[in-house]
Amino acid sequence: MRSSHAAAAVSSAFDDPNLIAYGGLEPVVRLAERCGLPALAGEHIRLPASKDGTGAFPAAKLMSLVGGMVAGADSVEDMDRLRHGAMGRLFCGVRAPSTLGSFLRSFTHGHVKQLHAVARRFLPELARHTPLLPGADQAAYVDIDDTIRRTYGYAKQGTGYGYSKVKGLNALLGIVSTPLSAPVIAATRLRKGPSNSARGAAAFVAETIRTARACGASGLLVMRADSAFYGADVINACRTLGARFSVTVRMNASVKAAIARIDEDAWTPINGGVGYWNRPNTLPAGRRERITAAPGS
Repeated sequence: MRSSHAAAAVSSAFDDPNLIAYGGLEPVVRLAERCGLPALAGEHIRLPASKDGTGAFPAAKLMSLVGGMVAGADSVEDMDRLRHGAMGRLFCGVRAPSTLGSFLRSFTHGHVKQLHAVARRFLPELARHTPLLPGADQAAYVDIDDTIRRTYGYAKQGTGYGYSKVKGLNALLGIVSTPLSAPVIAATRLRKGPSNSARGAAAFVAETIRTARACGASGLLVMRADSAFYGADVINACRTLGARFSVTVRMNASVKAAIARIDEDAWTPINGGVGYWNRPNTLPAGRRERITAAPGS
């Protein structure tokens, strides 16, 4: 016999008072406490006072959310997985899903910066206690990009239709990695949905580079970004902080004119016919020395 329908949802409940459903959380929480995450949350998160106390005890609520996500939760309802069996004997201060939902909804667009402040201070501590970015003293990369996250409902603060034509929030992401490590989110910035990709990018690039340096990236540091971040302010931020950069050139009028002046015989075909040319003396002042384009474009 075979079922003709897939399960719409699957949930687990542990009612044995001696059962630890997620025992692996214990060392994770201890590491977070050793790196000062609860103390940072208590110091930097200040939400508006309310009658129901939704903004109270931010450290306990933040740690509950972190623990739930580490255990695999991807919704507020899933946070209830921390309240089964003997989990209450292993952890104290775990909040109910409804309490955590109210806590998250109390954040306004501006209050999210408080979480940025916590993350910016926590990551260097984590790097000091763990091999988070091995090889960062030799070479590291900072990748900058933005993303649109779809939102629903009419009361979402800061939502709008951006370049993707999807209603949502626009977030800048700063990622740090090394040839020996997995990517690590070093900085984030939440913006309105219709924000231009490069809006505030120079300050954000500088923040990400400083965080990477604080995490031990003392060697060669290369900032990489696409053409949306091609601008003098972003490049100057890299130069000021001693970082190198690789930014895709935007195909504006002056760059197109420079390409048009390249003689057909100067192109060298690579990667399936894409041309690579490197003679900076014929490019406009201040432009990149590297252009990739189809031959004859």
